[in-house]
Amino acid sequence: MKLRAYLSAAIIIFVLVADQVIKVAVKTHMALYDRIHVFDWFYIYFVENRGMAFGMEFIGTAILTVCRLVAICAFMYCLVRCIRKKYPIGFIICLAMIIAGAFGNIIDNCFYGLCFTESQPANPFYSTIAHSVPFGEGYGSFLSGKVVDMFYFPLWTWPESWPMVGGHTFFGAVFNFADASISCGAVAMVLFYYKRLASLSEKQG
Repeated sequence: MKLRAYLSAAIIIFVLVADQVIKVAVKTHMALYDRIHVFDWFYIYFVENRGMAFGMEFIGTAILTVCRLVAICAFMYCLVRCIRKKYPIGFIICLAMIIAGAFGNIIDNCFYGLCFTESQPANPFYSTIAHSVPFGEGYGSFLSGKVVDMFYFPLWTWPESWPMVGGHTFFGAVFNFADASISCGAVAMVLFYYKRLASLSEKQG
């Protein structure tokens, strides 16, 4: 049981630290919408959003953050139960990745508006790159911070002649390390542990 507990804690800490290091580096060194060409199919592209993963926006930031906190509490409860019941280590890893990713974006929502100036598109007449400020003097209030995204993989463009998708980029979403952690954890859990998920949901019910 201790191995599972230590491993899940290590994964959560690693994802949170890596996610925040990347986000702060991008936010404090790039203007909004700046791009760094890494490969033709991979860019560092700085955008911000107030909503869901991959830049989607459905509801207000504060409401979304509260919903995320409730979800994290539920996932943490499940994680503790799974550790105590000695679920497979792979399952524990997946669950820890989902929790860490969700918490990583909550940090942006809760605190970035309080401790950074607002990022703006590049302007030749004045600096538009954000910088840290004394706590509470940032661009927004508690729960109003914007989530920083930066990974963009324009793998290919659909042929113009194709209906509906013609001319559009395949996988045009911009995401961050936390989003990737959530997605990889969730996909791996469904692919390899769907039976465990079914049994867990039955026990919860």
